[in-house]
Amino acid sequence: MFTGLIEEIGTMQSLSKRGEAMVLRIKASKVLAGITLGDSIAVNGVCLTATSFDNSSFCADVMPQTFRHTNLKDLSPGQPVNLERAMAGNGRFGGHIVQGHVDGTAVITRRTPDANAIVFEFRVEGSELERYMIPKGSITIDGISLTLIQAYEGGFAVSIIPHTLAQTALEKKQPGDTVNIECDIVGKYVEHLLRYGSGSRGHNTANTSAKSSTMSAAFLAENGFI
Repeated sequence: MFTGLIEEIGTMQSLSKRGEAMVLRIKASKVLAGITLGDSIAVNGVCLTATSFDNSSFCADVMPQTFRHTNLKDLSPGQPVNLERAMAGNGRFGGHIVQGHVDGTAVITRRTPDANAIVFEFRVEGSELERYMIPKGSITIDGISLTLIQAYEGGFAVSIIPHTLAQTALEKKQPGDTVNIECDIVGKYVEHLLRYGSGSRGHNTANTSAKSSTMSAAFLAENGFI
């Protein structure tokens, strides 16, 4: 599990592609402290496993499923990437619950100064994700824990403070660039529980009537979901 607080900006050293499978080598420093084989490191918000490392870089495999649904396939040597190690049990929880399981991608449509902040607007690639976009709710963009300031048909917007911009690879992103997004896990679990009682467990059942579910607000409150 991650928090969405980026620890450092790494640099892609090399990518080895074979069809829809890849091996990434990433230059880093902070995330290598105390690293062991098999450790989880989020790369642009994607949870990957360190398969080898030395004192200045680590390697990770990218399987076809990850290749198809994230922006890792668009990376090239020299590009910056956001890095975060899995959360330590004794660490501060400064962001929100991030799994590193990317739901899809979005494209930057506009980047606008707003006093000391920058407002980024995005177009969501996949209408099925729009229902998870909640104003003032949490979203992960390339591994960064952020708050939605707007949610509208086909997209959303976030406001970035100078510190976050300077400490992440988002500083280099421009309109037309693609980012990975992970929606808030709490909303996805609640939706799944509501669908479960209706007998529909697939991912494309957003139109299932809530009335057919055996779940109730009292049940969700009793089990700590609301």
